Formats: sequence, structure tokens, C-alpha cells
Amino acid sequence: MTSEQSRIRRRRWSATRCAAATVLAAAFTLVGCGTAGQGAPVAPRMMSVSSVAFSASILPQRYTCHGAGINPPLDWSGAPTATKSFALVVDDSSAPITPYIYWLVFDIGPGTTDIQEDSLPTGARQALNSAGTPGYHAPCPAHSHSYRFTVYALNTWLSQGNGASLATALTAIASATIGRGRIVVTGQP
Repeated sequence: MTSEQSRIRRRRWSATRCAAATVLAAAFTLVGCGTAGQGAPVAPRMMSVSSVAFSASILPQRYTCHGAGINPPLDWSGAPTATKSFALVVDDSSAPITPYIYWLVFDIGPGTTDIQEDSLPTGARQALNSAGTPGYHAPCPAHSHSYRFTVYALNTWLSQGNGASLATALTAIASATIGRGRIVVTGQP
């Protein structure tokens, strides 16, 4: 390997680490409190998230790379009255590079209370996932893994385009969160 190739490889590695750190910081912000648009931290209102597809908190193979690889149906309730839109983040916080985002959907209408199997609500948009593509990137567990399906109630529309960067979308969600609900399921190989 020439010194030029080595320098290029180091530069790429540095850029990858920087991008991962940005995504990680934004994700940690999502786990904590929102700001309700005022800049002052507030605890988001807790919401309820469920799915008829998850029996005994197990992610059926149908929704993984071992099956059809389609998104599962989800339902939610209990959003604050000030909700202007919803966002959904599907991640694996125990992945080697955490968090690993499988799906990020935003600008889901405030009257929407579910996502149907293998579909996206009308008008909703998708940010890039950790694989670098918009859409549901089906988990592919090699061993037992926990996956989080988190719905966020937001006090605004994010108004970013399809394929928005993961870091940009996560940061925008973190700054607009006023409610949150989560369901955690286990995927098997």
C-alpha cells in the first residue's frame, strides 16, 4: 500500500468515526428528554406502542432478513394534544456500532395512529438508515437481539426530504419530541 492510499484510508476512517459520533450523540439525545420547542429540557409524555404481530415480545422472522424482510404493523396512542407529527425509529442499541438504525420515518400525520405491515403512511418520509438507504432495512439477527420500535410525538413537521441524513433527522426529532412510546422485541436467527 502506498503512502497516498494509506492517507486516503485514514481520512475515510476518520470521516466514518465522525459521522458515527454525530449519529450516536443525536440518538442519545432521543433517549433522554425533549425540549418541547422551548430549549428547556422536559420529560416527554409517555405513549403506548403495540403490534398485533409481536407475540410474547418476539420479532417474527417475517420481519427480518430471514423472512419477507417487510416492516411490521404498529399502533400507538396517548400522544399529547400539541402533536403536529410523529416519527418512528427502529434500532438495535446493542449492535457493535450503536445505535444501529433499521428504519427512520418522519412527518407522519398527527391523525395517524398506526403503520400497516409493509407500508408507509401517506405523506410520511424516510431518512437514511444505518445501511445508507431510505426504508426499512430488515434486522438480520445471528443470535438473540433486542430491537426497539420507538414512536415520537413531535411539536412540528420536520419537512426534510426523503433520504434525509440520519444525523439530521435524529437531531430534528430530538429537538421536537413532546411524547414517546416504545415496544422492545427480541429477534431470533
